[in-house]
Amino acid sequence: MADKYLVQPDINFINEIRANGGESLKKCFQCATCSVACPIAPDRKPFPRKEMIAASWGLKDKLLSNPDIWLCHNCGDCSTLCPRGAKPGDVMAALRMMAINEYATPKSVANAVNDRKKLPLLIALPAIVFIVLGLITGLLDFSPELNEHGEIAHAKFFSTWLVDLVFIPLSIWAVAVFAMGLKRFIADIHKNALAEGKTDKETIDTKGFLSALVRVIPSILKHSKFSECGENNNRGTPHMMVLFSFIGLLIVTGVFFVVLYVFGIHGPYSQLNPVKILANVSGIALIIGAAMLIKQRMDKTDEVSTYKDWYLLWLVLGLGVTGMLAELTRLADAAFLTYLIYFIHLMLVFHLIAFLPFSKLAHLVYRTVALAYNEYSGREAKKV
Repeated sequence: MADKYLVQPDINFINEIRANGGESLKKCFQCATCSVACPIAPDRKPFPRKEMIAASWGLKDKLLSNPDIWLCHNCGDCSTLCPRGAKPGDVMAALRMMAINEYATPKSVANAVNDRKKLPLLIALPAIVFIVLGLITGLLDFSPELNEHGEIAHAKFFSTWLVDLVFIPLSIWAVAVFAMGLKRFIADIHKNALAEGKTDKETIDTKGFLSALVRVIPSILKHSKFSECGENNNRGTPHMMVLFSFIGLLIVTGVFFVVLYVFGIHGPYSQLNPVKILANVSGIALIIGAAMLIKQRMDKTDEVSTYKDWYLLWLVLGLGVTGMLAELTRLADAAFLTYLIYFIHLMLVFHLIAFLPFSKLAHLVYRTVALAYNEYSGREAKKV
């Protein structure tokens, strides 16, 4: 006898899906064209038809803990071929953002990050933190002098101690928020997989899961799934540029942190320094990749773009532009301008780190974990 399931429709949940970009949800008449069309759905329990059915019924418990919403890369094939214009891709994107909110703590921050009315407050927050903390500690100098080489140095304006006094705790905060969310997320997606017959593994073996994670990393770095998409496979290149830019800039930050605090070598560093070259290349790639993503989203007028999408895209572009302009204006000896741009850049970095677990960028973490779990569970993707 089949297991019984008590259906408990949640009208508010349905309305929330529609408010987050899935307004076409109710056009679905469950023909399964989307699951047939999807080139990356697994053979066993393919998506997104079952997610469309659950969403239409408002079955929150079957969706936000569903790893399959993260296996979807928003190719757009399902939405293009849907005979009713239900746009399953947009619904899946809405569910992912709702899942990020579900697993992020505290909820007040998650709600603020995704509310356009709170943006002025979020913009003011890092400015207040830096100025107040800088004045209290004396690490902020509004009349900075040139360094010993007669050059403009941003550290004379914002001490590196002040920057790290803000960003190190922020980084720890972001990691802690992700850790709490992922603990629940992994437990929930495993419970969902067992209930829906996606895996026969009763428990999660840590060693086996980490091994699966290692196996999926190369495909993530190569953006292999994007190449399998038909409708939006051109997104792969700018996504890779942004991803590798962040990796490059993370390496640069780590190296200069060690050079500064271990070897006591202060910047600015030579433009011919290999690490500096990596920083400049990464910064340029970040700007180009972000600009391409913005243009592609503007061109795809048939796809829903929400505030959460634009917040992330403009944040990424802003990080690249202010980072490069801060350097160029420093080299041009434009003191006031370079300090102002550097201050804006620091505020954007604050947004990136502090709100990472609550913004759309959190999909980097949740999707990676979901892909690793899919690999660990033994489900195979369709052969196309």
